[in-house]
Amino acid sequence: MLATNLYAQKDVEGSKDVPYISRFKGSWIVWQQTLNFDSYYILKIEDNKLNRYQVEGKIIRTQYDIEDGHSVLEILKSYENALKSAGFKILMTLNEQQYSGNLSEDLYNAEFNGMNKLPREAFKPDYRDKYYYFAAKKHINTKDVYIVGFISQWNKPFITLDIIETQPMEEGLVTAKKISEGIDAEGHIAIYDIHFDTGSATISSESADALKNIAEYLNAHKDKKFLVVGHTDNTGNYETNLKLSQERAKAVVNELTSKYGIDAAQLKAFGAGQAAPVASNANKDGKKMNRRVEIVVM
Repeated sequence: MLATNLYAQKDVEGSKDVPYISRFKGSWIVWQQTLNFDSYYILKIEDNKLNRYQVEGKIIRTQYDIEDGHSVLEILKSYENALKSAGFKILMTLNEQQYSGNLSEDLYNAEFNGMNKLPREAFKPDYRDKYYYFAAKKHINTKDVYIVGFISQWNKPFITLDIIETQPMEEGLVTAKKISEGIDAEGHIAIYDIHFDTGSATISSESADALKNIAEYLNAHKDKKFLVVGHTDNTGNYETNLKLSQERAKAVVNELTSKYGIDAAQLKAFGAGQAAPVASNANKDGKKMNRRVEIVVM
């Protein structure tokens, strides 16, 4: 993967390179559209069935033609390597052997995924030979960024690439529904509505609504067990932050079991300290994002 002006002369007028990921070498833009805010479906495999979940935000949609001589697998691996190097997590990949239907139709035209429908002026990806679908995600500053690609090949390779910039679902008061959506999509969710006194594990009274909603979700999923993970920013030293995060996780578990009737066997406290930031600790907003409690499926 590389960014270069070598192919700019072939790009459709008015288009430009997308953020976060550079184009595949030997490709050029044949169509592009930016939507300031819209809904989008991302695919997932659940109980061996193809399913979907919805995100909302700014969407940049780009289609690339590619010089002949490249396979869909080569293109996929190039994107995967570039995304991993940039810190993105690969959520899933899917090929024609794993899906018996017409994936390009389901992704971009059919009712199943109608929110992702391509407009009339876009090119409709063909699935007749080989294809790969991939989805990746990274938390950048205050946004969750998803990159979704459909690489198809008939006479030659073709890429439809969507970039979705969305505010994290955990912003705003956490609800049982938001917890369910987050855990169904990724197996965990960060909670920002549980507040502690500075430098202590004492839970403030303003956290009551969030704890009530977490308890509601846990009571509806008594067949599952969860980790309650405490996280801090990098203020102070590592050992102090590790201890504080563990104490805060224990405080949340104790609150849920003693005041909200959650079975203690359903929860386990764990402290990660400053070891798993989701944003830069170089600024106030990043530190705020890193101070959190996460609910993780065991």
